Amino acid sequence: MSSRFAPRPTRTTVRGGETAIPQGVPRQNTAAATRTWKPPAPLNLSLTLGPLRRGPADPTFRTTPDGSVWRATRTPQGPATLRVALRAGTAEAEAWGEGADWLLDGLPDLLGAQDDPTAFVPRHRLLAHTERRRQGLRLLRTGLVMETLIPSILEQKVTTDEAYRAWRLLVRKYGEPAPGPTPAQARMHVMPDPRTWSRIPSWEWHKAGVDDKRASTILRAARVAPRLEEAAAMDPVAARTRLELIPGIGPWTSAETVQRSNGAPDEVTVGDLHLPGIIGYALAGDRTADDTRMLELLTPYKGQRHRAARLILLSGHTPPRREPRMPRGNIAAL
Repeated sequence: MSSRFAPRPTRTTVRGGETAIPQGVPRQNTAAATRTWKPPAPLNLSLTLGPLRRGPADPTFRTTPDGSVWRATRTPQGPATLRVALRAGTAEAEAWGEGADWLLDGLPDLLGAQDDPTAFVPRHRLLAHTERRRQGLRLLRTGLVMETLIPSILEQKVTTDEAYRAWRLLVRKYGEPAPGPTPAQARMHVMPDPRTWSRIPSWEWHKAGVDDKRASTILRAARVAPRLEEAAAMDPVAARTRLELIPGIGPWTSAETVQRSNGAPDEVTVGDLHLPGIIGYALAGDRTADDTRMLELLTPYKGQRHRAARLILLSGHTPPRREPRMPRGNIAAL
């Protein structure tokens, strides 16, 4: 059946790490640097790379009709753009920019080479069914901290739409155009370097809808960015400990970061407004669950609790709404 009849991702499944990737005719290979990698098991590119996308208009992430995923990022060697697509079960990657070689060297880790999905044993019918339905899910590892930490800080205690808007505006204004032949309509950008983040005027944070608390946290992180980047090579617990030394970075933000930067299969997001209720409802019919109850329900998945949470979000099995959505704020209008 044509892919145009496939179900569209919902807000919950997108949060679980799903992004739509169009299928079409492969484009011509014109990159300065290339690499292919054969995954040892089936790989679903959209589920694996989906968590890197911060909203449908994220200037650092795009999908194109040829089935490619484009990612613009700042590596230790400089800005770079990566294009990756699956052809006959093989990942074909092209990269441009100063950090092209660094990105290609890290391609297997990005696509979940260090992840072991066989360590997950479903104990609930919902998870068993979702795992079969979402085959090819791998937990990525970027090896980069700041590119995930900053948007995670922007998402603190606001709606996702507000956070996505702030990320989009700041990256487009203070980032730099992504290297390489990125899609013309995409206007892709590499996020600013730490020095540029630290020099953004206070009124520009305000215009982007970012309050002083979140802006100050980003500024503190930018001042010690090299030390924070070292956390990508640590075990997840030590990495979170280092990140949480920065005032304003708590368990919620550190977990959201190391899940992507370190490929941490057991780091659960606590302190979230909705996640405990979603997991409580899915596993025990308890929509009023708090963090303590959520962790209790996830105990059978110790070592793989983040994967279990991802699968629950991807299942789409969420409690029906009883209350209005969290109101959107707009401090830029004040």
